[in-house]
Amino acid sequence: MTLVDLTRRVESDMPTYPGDPPVSVESHAEFDTDGYRVSRLELGTHTGTHVDAPAHTEPDGATLDAFSVEDFRVTTRLVDCRDAGANGLVSPDAIPTNLDPTTDCLVFRTGWEAEWGTDRMADHPALAPETGRWCAERGLAVGIDALSPDPTGGDDVPVHHAVLGAGRFIVENLRGLDALPTDRPFELFVLPLRVDADGAPARVVAEV
Repeated sequence: MTLVDLTRRVESDMPTYPGDPPVSVESHAEFDTDGYRVSRLELGTHTGTHVDAPAHTEPDGATLDAFSVEDFRVTTRLVDCRDAGANGLVSPDAIPTNLDPTTDCLVFRTGWEAEWGTDRMADHPALAPETGRWCAERGLAVGIDALSPDPTGGDDVPVHHAVLGAGRFIVENLRGLDALPTDRPFELFVLPLRVDADGAPARVVAEV
């Protein structure tokens, strides 16, 4: 088995969802003056590769503390939807028909990880509302290699409401999906910071 890191590096001035807090990683103490090193982090709960908890969009939704560590180990299948194109919507037809019954999560590969930090970043493909409902009805968590499974900048987030409303979680801004198998499930480990909040940056690793 091989471990594949699917996580964006947290660094100053990294891209964020429009309107989210900027990210800063700065020195607080240095060896020359203090004899040790400490850094100060300033970031939002939805920085970089991160987990959305139901509390992100649902008024009575659970925060991250409601999930056990076992909840963040999920049997996952990759959905290749790179043909959706800029601002396209991914229909349920893109989901493989031979899903293993143990599948807990679908990761959608839009190809938009290549647009990280570019002017086209917010023009990513998104899931159609019915695709979000399809996942929610089957109790599946959702991951994506883009800013959001909903169109960025819109007033409505039906996929968030469907998946988070069903008590599952969403993982955004994944990278390195080309290393994942397309024809079989794999184990995904989603490890957010242990903070009782609406979301948190996470280290996301696949075992393939």
